[in-house]
Amino acid sequence: MALEYLFLLYVHFGLFFRSLLWVFIPLLSCFFAVLIMVGFLGLVGWKVTVISSNFIALMLILTMAMNIHMSVRYLQFKKENPNSSNNEAILWTASKMFWPILYTVLTTICAFLSLIFSGIKPIIDFGWMMTVGLLVSLSITFTLLPAILNVLSKKNISYRDDEKSKITTFLSRVSQKNTKTIFTSAVIVILVSLVGITKLEVENSFINYFDKKTEIYKGMKLIDDKLGGTTPLDVIIKFPEQENTEKADDDFDSWDDDDQDDEKYWFTRNKIDKITQVHDYLDSLDSVGKVISFASMVRVAEDLNDGKKLQGLEMGVLYTKIPESIKKEIINPYISIKNDEARISLRILDSREELRRNDLIQKINYDLENKLGLNKDEFKLAGVLILFNNLLQSLFKSQILTLGVVMAGITLMFLVLFRNITLSLIGVVPNFMAAFLILGIIGLLGIPLDMMTITIAAITIGIAVDNSIHYIYRFKEEFKNINNYNKTLEKCHDTVGVAILNTSITIVFGFSILVLSNFIPTIYFGVFTGIAMLLAMLSVLTLLPKLILIVKPFGSE
Repeated sequence: MALEYLFLLYVHFGLFFRSLLWVFIPLLSCFFAVLIMVGFLGLVGWKVTVISSNFIALMLILTMAMNIHMSVRYLQFKKENPNSSNNEAILWTASKMFWPILYTVLTTICAFLSLIFSGIKPIIDFGWMMTVGLLVSLSITFTLLPAILNVLSKKNISYRDDEKSKITTFLSRVSQKNTKTIFTSAVIVILVSLVGITKLEVENSFINYFDKKTEIYKGMKLIDDKLGGTTPLDVIIKFPEQENTEKADDDFDSWDDDDQDDEKYWFTRNKIDKITQVHDYLDSLDSVGKVISFASMVRVAEDLNDGKKLQGLEMGVLYTKIPESIKKEIINPYISIKNDEARISLRILDSREELRRNDLIQKINYDLENKLGLNKDEFKLAGVLILFNNLLQSLFKSQILTLGVVMAGITLMFLVLFRNITLSLIGVVPNFMAAFLILGIIGLLGIPLDMMTITIAAITIGIAVDNSIHYIYRFKEEFKNINNYNKTLEKCHDTVGVAILNTSITIVFGFSILVLSNFIPTIYFGVFTGIAMLLAMLSVLTLLPKLILIVKPFGSE
């Protein structure tokens, strides 16, 4: 997917810069950033997981965004100062762009570092991996990129500066004249977000993570349809102590009292009936495939006994006569005489579209207690299904914690950068709205959260807030010279607004490449993060300037 992304970037920069040189320079910088990071991962033996496998595409996206801002500012300086030397242009650009890019990197790092609070190791590793990658990208942007500019660029650079961007010009007019439209849209976004977020759910359908055309899906579907299900679940039945002291019938009194014979006393009809009752209940559930327990073995023996039920004496005798090798294979996995437990093993039909695993687990727990009469301490559910379900159910908590850390961290960064509480709040609002709207859309569409989509909101805020930093930083700089809010707004939309537009398009391109994956969560991650970035860009170029015009955080004109 990285190659496809590079191709799209090549086309995009060709259309934007209309120069092979300015296509080559950013791409070369991105290539070395990724190469260094991949080499580092190899040297330290840092393993890539399904979740962190997208770090190359993300590094390309984020490195390219930094390079676009640097390149656009460099070219704008050369346009406005045609007689300046190349070294002067590079030094001026680096000095002007260092702090805004540094803070954009720090805010993005804050977003990725927030993932370490998820408590899920693959997500934690992804957060640390992207943190290191961003530091590498920052270093490349202020070392290799200036060096390449110094070697390859010329004094007279042709740049399509005579044409104003029609998109940013239009958004500039919207920001100045359409106050009601902007704030009405903002209220609608907030309401949709709130409604959608209340409908969010988590699900762990592993088979549905893959496209139906893939061999993985076909193989798992075959297992579901022909071999009794994929995801294992165990129901452990614990027998009360008083039941273990009772003998099944008086025939046991005549047996020798040795350690081996003590095992015979464990088998009672009450225990077998309880195991059979739970077995039959589980087997009756639509989402359950194959069910195996000690009751399965007893039924085979009863079939051989002309359908007559086996009593405690008969089961005890059979148990003592069975060879140890057979016991290990067909009996010991399903009963533990020492622990007074029986295990019922079943598999879930993972391909059932109507299956909701958390609801199924809750139903089994409820029915075992209320319909079958077992006490809470007499049974326990375990297995892979429980592990995955607990993992994903914890994502709700980690999502709240992650978003809280991101919002607090980025707001603090804004306070340090701008030293203005009002301006800091203005800067974060558009990006928070975009992230929450995406969560709302996911909830309204009924798409469950998983280990990939759970990271969308935090990553969106971390990346999208970069646009706010660049815009506010440039607005503050230009306002000192122009001292007019509306004219400054127009100037910013024609300069940094163009860079924001193109970085956003680049990022959307980057995330759209993920739709080529066969892994469904990766597709969702790419689609929704791309949409969120587009919404964040529109917010930064409409709502953010409108808030600046209303609040006037830089003083009166």
